[in-house]
Amino acid sequence: MQFVDIGANLTHESFRHDFDAVLARARNVGVTQLVVTGASLQGSREALELARTHSGVLFATAGVHPHHAGDFDADIEAALRELHALPEVVAVGETGLDYHRNFSPRAAQLFAFERQLELAADCGKPLFLHQRDAHGDFIACMDNVLDQRGRGRIPRAVVHCFTGKKDELFDYLDRDFFIGITGWICDERRGTHLRELVKSIPASRLMLETDAPYLLPRTVKPAPSHRRNEPMYLAHICAEVARDRGEDVAVTAANAAATAREFFGLP
Repeated sequence: MQFVDIGANLTHESFRHDFDAVLARARNVGVTQLVVTGASLQGSREALELARTHSGVLFATAGVHPHHAGDFDADIEAALRELHALPEVVAVGETGLDYHRNFSPRAAQLFAFERQLELAADCGKPLFLHQRDAHGDFIACMDNVLDQRGRGRIPRAVVHCFTGKKDELFDYLDRDFFIGITGWICDERRGTHLRELVKSIPASRLMLETDAPYLLPRTVKPAPSHRRNEPMYLAHICAEVARDRGEDVAVTAANAAATAREFFGLP
């Protein structure tokens, strides 16, 4: 089996001391390609450097996460446009809205999100999206761009680390968005509803991710003492999702990998 991790924060400082070992462990369980998340201008540049160093294995996104939306300005937008001219950068994001923590003012989040939606429409690269406790405004922003640009001119979008409820899921699927599932599904405290919802995601819309180093699956036994998530646990997430969907794990893995490669244009 081969896996594609569509969201791994490999620029995080926790990976600096054993980065090569992390990649080796991922490779040993079949994770053959990974998309490194860019959540700020600096983080996007670092993701690009990793992708250049590990050509064909690592790929980068470039964007400004809502937590950093307060920093977004014309200079950052121009720098992102330069990054998106490069082939190693395969998606616009991580961008979206986060009203759970509100690390940036909501007005700043909306501005940064709308500008990055326009950037994606201009450059034609898919969107890597974040939404937490902001579904109404999130959908409104997406629909506004759809109305202005026309559905056929909007790049495809994946709602990364989906944790929402049934109505949110179907709002996304109705708009032909893709869905990223993480180890949140393994969390008995807050993710059990996802075990039923993943049955409703078409195979051609489902992708898998770790969001490493965050969201270590709570069903991994024994749990590592450091509690750091890493890409090798994507195989575990896939097995959990396959069980919930009533599929053979090889089928879930193959479908998710094929969907990810087509979505991001990976070789």
